[in-house]
Amino acid sequence: MRFVIPAQPLATALIAFGKQANVQVLTAGQTVAALRSHAVSGTFTPEAALTHLLEGANMSFTFVDARTVVVKPRAGAVTQPSSRPSAPISVTPLPPIQAIGLVGRDEGFMADVSSGPERTMADPLDVPQSVSIVTQDLLLSEQVQSIADAIRNVAGAQYIDGSGGLPIFNVRGFIAGNGMTDGMPNNVLGVGDYPSMIGVERVEVLKGPQAILGDTSNNNNFGGLIDVVLKKPQADPIHRLVFSFGDHGEKQLGVDLAGALNASKTLTYRLIANGDMADRTPQGMRGQRNRYVAPSIGWSTPDTTFIAGLSWMMNHAPIPDHTVLLGNTVGSSSPPGLLLDNPNDHTAVETRRLFYMLEHRFNDTWSFRSRAQYVRESIDLQEWTVGSVQPSGDIFAVGRDYRSSDAYYTLQNDVAATFGHGWMQHSLVLGFDFSRIQIGSNVDATDTGNIGASYNLFTGGPLPPPTSVLTQDDYALSYLPGQPWTTESGLFLQDRISLSTHLEALLAWRRTSYELETIHLDGTPWNMRKVRWVPNFGLVYKLAPDVSLYANTSNGFQPDTYLGKDGRPLPPSLSRQIEAGAKFSLFQDRARLTVAAYRIMLDHSSDLVSLQPPYNFVSGPGQSNQGFEIEFNGRVAPGLDLSSAYTRASVHNNDGTSATGQSQQRFNLWLSYSFQHGTLRGFGVAGGVLARSTSLGQMSDGSAYIKIPGQANVAMNVFYRTSRWSVTLGVKNLLGRNLYSPTFDETFVPLQNHRTYLLSSVVDF
Repeated sequence: MRFVIPAQPLATALIAFGKQANVQVLTAGQTVAALRSHAVSGTFTPEAALTHLLEGANMSFTFVDARTVVVKPRAGAVTQPSSRPSAPISVTPLPPIQAIGLVGRDEGFMADVSSGPERTMADPLDVPQSVSIVTQDLLLSEQVQSIADAIRNVAGAQYIDGSGGLPIFNVRGFIAGNGMTDGMPNNVLGVGDYPSMIGVERVEVLKGPQAILGDTSNNNNFGGLIDVVLKKPQADPIHRLVFSFGDHGEKQLGVDLAGALNASKTLTYRLIANGDMADRTPQGMRGQRNRYVAPSIGWSTPDTTFIAGLSWMMNHAPIPDHTVLLGNTVGSSSPPGLLLDNPNDHTAVETRRLFYMLEHRFNDTWSFRSRAQYVRESIDLQEWTVGSVQPSGDIFAVGRDYRSSDAYYTLQNDVAATFGHGWMQHSLVLGFDFSRIQIGSNVDATDTGNIGASYNLFTGGPLPPPTSVLTQDDYALSYLPGQPWTTESGLFLQDRISLSTHLEALLAWRRTSYELETIHLDGTPWNMRKVRWVPNFGLVYKLAPDVSLYANTSNGFQPDTYLGKDGRPLPPSLSRQIEAGAKFSLFQDRARLTVAAYRIMLDHSSDLVSLQPPYNFVSGPGQSNQGFEIEFNGRVAPGLDLSSAYTRASVHNNDGTSATGQSQQRFNLWLSYSFQHGTLRGFGVAGGVLARSTSLGQMSDGSAYIKIPGQANVAMNVFYRTSRWSVTLGVKNLLGRNLYSPTFDETFVPLQNHRTYLLSSVVDF
């Protein structure tokens, strides 16, 4: 095999050796922490390469089988390392803390391992699908303030501004729902919120249908989903203070604390608290107030890891700055500085979450994993919605006061086993998950009062608070038919088969059972139970230790709990993805390049055709999406880190209508350089561009399409870093361009047209 491993600390050299030799290396971290390796460059057998690597380190190694090697200190006199022995050898695995605690040691912009696609940890080169990972270093380099900012680094993913300010994501042409947090559903309604970025370790975007994982989001996730990995308790001490200031009164203060609670370091903790606020948006909206508190505790032994925690999140966000179109073109928009709402209109989301994560290894073969959470969420939305916009500025304005609450709990249990010898080995996972969802009352009140059609954007003055024009009779308690209770359960079976040192196959099946408990319009109760099988299949061929080719086919499945015109639930939506690609480990395993081509076929969607009871839905047109993606993340030279993504995609509706919200081409580049020598050592500069081609919106009545121009958002920052603190001054929308969402209608046109400045700092104390 070809090996390229420069001289470095032995711990990281063994990781590089394992990846390049395609073997698992077992050792105890404390035995190699202070050692360094020799350089290995050239073509060697794995035994010869490891011998050179360990030369002079007083360490020996033993191959337990073709895919596993144990490295340990020599016992007594120095002896030559042995190769594969005839007698069996007992192996004590490393503590399995990576699966639910640390997710690997990301280096710069390149992720070390992937945790989401297979419900197990894996080297990204061994995963037969496209997975994009935004690391902690990239989040800090870009001064990322939200998940929306984070996923802009991902090929095929984009953020869409909603009228209520809640996050809406699109992956490979489909709304992604709310995805997952630590592998568990983040929200069931698809309108939830995400935690403060101070609590986020990394963001993973899994491409393609993910019904195999049991995501219960109420929105389709046929294009992929977002998995947010939160920070966990750890023994290594952390005492970190984070604060920032913006040019519109933005202020943020957060603290991140972690460490051991006993001398043996088996008991650990993490405490994260954050608060931020802003005086006003550029357009004059007020009321941004966000709070986040997340304590957790961990217990770890060589065979068991247990983490339990809770979090409280309260996000009070103003309605996003926007304009309206006085015609059917972007050029007919109202003046950008004109305030179209009451300045106190807002969306407030409060989320309480209680969770645990457990992993136990019984022996070298069997292990058990369990995760569960209980979440309660409430939403309070006050806003004005408009319609019938006239060129003169006359509109029909509707005050809205909306409240909703829900509760849900989810449980995942997995039994994992690794067995087999020689040319065929199996890594088997058998799992069961269960979710129970209760959607509470929706209070939806509307009244035109004295506003109505006589209101004029230019002469009407500021709108009053929506609640001031509502009377008691306007409030109506409404339950959406088909939604009061939903139960889902599933059986999950996955087998990763190593057919040789070069070829692996991934087989996965999921049996999903879902139950709907609802009430007919005449008041009679009615239950429905359904079962669906979802298969996935993938292949990975290791062309070389640092090059893998892969292909997969995956399936999406979305049960529809809404009732159609016949009073029965609509049929489930089904999709299928075919994907092929290649992954390359470059620059001595410090960077990774992924190239992927895909096609997703959806049989039908669901369209709401009545906003009044009984909220009728009908089956809508399906889609065929296909595209090509390139992603690069890593360090290309000392001090120089690069993240780049390019997407070329096309979306076709099966009924021949034009697809909205889809740019054919998108490109992202972020470059960071830290000066390495001289008086500038510690200083650095970073910058990049996010660009997309034209896309289409649509008038609210469906009468015409709106051409949304392409755009480029340029950002940059300068920073200074030491071992204990750092400070960064950044500017976004450097060129002061008009930045639009990729899709909208004439009643709500999100717009950012100002430069924004942010001064942020991180202090370790």
